[in-house]
Amino acid sequence: MSTPMSTWTTTLDAAGIQDPQLREDFTRQRSLVARYRRASYVAVRLLLPRPLVPHVIAAVAFMHHTDNLLDHGPAAERRDAYTAWEEAVRNALVTGTSDHPVIRPLLHACTHHSRLRGCVEDFLSTATIDLEFTGFTTESDYQRYLDQYSLPAFLLVACLLTPGEEPAGYRAACRTYIDGSQRLDFVNDLAEDLTGGRLTIPQDTLQRHGVTRTDLERAQSTPHVRALLHTLLQQARTTLADSHHVTALLPPANRPFARALITLEEATADAALAKGPALLTASARPPITTALRILLREYRHARRFRHSPTGRL
Repeated sequence: MSTPMSTWTTTLDAAGIQDPQLREDFTRQRSLVARYRRASYVAVRLLLPRPLVPHVIAAVAFMHHTDNLLDHGPAAERRDAYTAWEEAVRNALVTGTSDHPVIRPLLHACTHHSRLRGCVEDFLSTATIDLEFTGFTTESDYQRYLDQYSLPAFLLVACLLTPGEEPAGYRAACRTYIDGSQRLDFVNDLAEDLTGGRLTIPQDTLQRHGVTRTDLERAQSTPHVRALLHTLLQQARTTLADSHHVTALLPPANRPFARALITLEEATADAALAKGPALLTASARPPITTALRILLREYRHARRFRHSPTGRL
């Protein structure tokens, strides 16, 4: 069975990327994104129309590169690095040129997707909230983080899935999805974040459940800790389930990808719920067989659409 996974050269051709330097840039980014989150990368390659794939990879690579600058190293160095990066990106958007291998593909994607440039500018304007992150005091603090960082970051990709004008209700639907996804990540990555000195659960939530930061750092499996993790994961799972309506706002060709993205997150939430307090020592991942089943199901939907004379699923 022939799949897009074996035809990267054809994918670049379908996207109109002929310049040798750009092809090299996109190919390098493909490798980086594949290492960053394998299942999501496979979903992009397998389920999205070929002309769109490199542009989505460019947006993800840009987001990931920016996130790394914000997260790694001493605070002063991170701030200086981000300031230089923001200036380089904004100058590139104005001039249309760059010598940076992450920015060049982003510029190319912007020429094909008019709303992407605005999303890049919005993301750059608020991304420093992650640089300044010291934890959440209340749920309201988390909601601000969601609006100022998580949602603008996700819209870098989400804007590519809806050509033309943004559909009514689309941004709100994206926010529902990223709320569930971000809540899941914050709980699933607790072990890694705590090791790095970050606590991503609001203090009022901890207090309400009678849990301390020390309980989490020591990976305590107490009734209070178990109840906290279950509540947070169930909230994420419910929010992800509510986000499925976003697929109706997408062109039919892009719906299998969106369904797979949400369903993979739901499977991760289920795995995290099953793991319980062991999350405090390592993240959960869904079984490979589950991920493959989700991807193959949506691949069949995508293939039916591509081979349908009416272009309908």
